Amino acid sequence: MNDISGIIYLVPTPIGNMSDVSDRMREVLESVDMVACEDTRHSGSFLKKLEIKKRLISYHDFNESARALQLVEAVKNGESVAVITDGGTPGISDPAYRIVKVAIENGLTIIPIPGPTAFVPALTASGLPTDRFLFEGFLSNKSAARTTRLTQLVDFPHTIILYESPHRIEKTVADIFEVFGNRQICIAREITKKFEQFIRGSVSEVITILGQKKLKGEIVIVVEGNRSK
Repeated sequence: MNDISGIIYLVPTPIGNMSDVSDRMREVLESVDMVACEDTRHSGSFLKKLEIKKRLISYHDFNESARALQLVEAVKNGESVAVITDGGTPGISDPAYRIVKVAIENGLTIIPIPGPTAFVPALTASGLPTDRFLFEGFLSNKSAARTTRLTQLVDFPHTIILYESPHRIEKTVADIFEVFGNRQICIAREITKKFEQFIRGSVSEVITILGQKKLKGEIVIVVEGNRSK
């Protein structure tokens, strides 16, 4: 690589399949001085699989503001940093925004590397319109707040994308049915992994399927927009 000193790289990591590591991702991770990661144990294991040994520093929702300042100082002193997550693209339903914001305020160079993120393959394989969409991410884990937000989205005319955990998926889909009615929906889980699965159909059909078998793993919900608008 060319001189990478004084640069912050945003490096996506696989959401399940190690074959999704690109040559460029590997090259950056091999070349930087430090890797900022959500969980040092998880990322240490990931880098070990790539046979890469780097200095790790943790950052997460609770310490990102402080870590951002620390990373900026390191970059100002000529070090290069790769920001990674436990899986997916930094900043997409994972911390990184504060680091990027502080870096920009300090005039630092930020280079984003393209790579894995769960909502894009979920959308493209959902069978729902892909020309325009809203990525909403995680709804509240509180039922009332979740319903309130869905009510705010009920007239949105384009495809809506949500993230959800396995233990809340049935409640969230039930809330979607209550607020949105019986629209078309796709549940995508374990994308890129061995048990990758897409459940497509009306909301009522999907509710029946969810009642027959508990889902595991990372889940993306893709919901039809309000076609009457």
